[in-house]
Amino acid sequence: MDDKLYIPMGIKPESEIFTGFGKKQLFEAMTGSLCGGGIAFFIWLVSRNLPVTVITVLASIIGSVMMTVKDQNNLSVVDQVRFMFRFTRGQKYYPYRYGDEWGIGL
Repeated sequence: MDDKLYIPMGIKPESEIFTGFGKKQLFEAMTGSLCGGGIAFFIWLVSRNLPVTVITVLASIIGSVMMTVKDQNNLSVVDQVRFMFRFTRGQKYYPYRYGDEWGIGL
């Protein structure tokens, strides 16, 4: 009997709109685009400069899509930043303090 373990590679847990971009990433990209649209609206209120506003809107849409698309390791920029914040919150600092453990009193 030949018992071999088969581990499938490259299986995605959800359907994708295009490679590395599913429904969850679409929601994240829309959220980023809306935030960028708010910033662009504020820029338009302050400067009344239409080309700068349009460029800001387009850059926010393109940037949010680029940051949410997953690469071949199934990680996006947003995921990596999220993992870094979780890692730094999980780190504890325990400074060393000498104690007279054996009662010698050096």
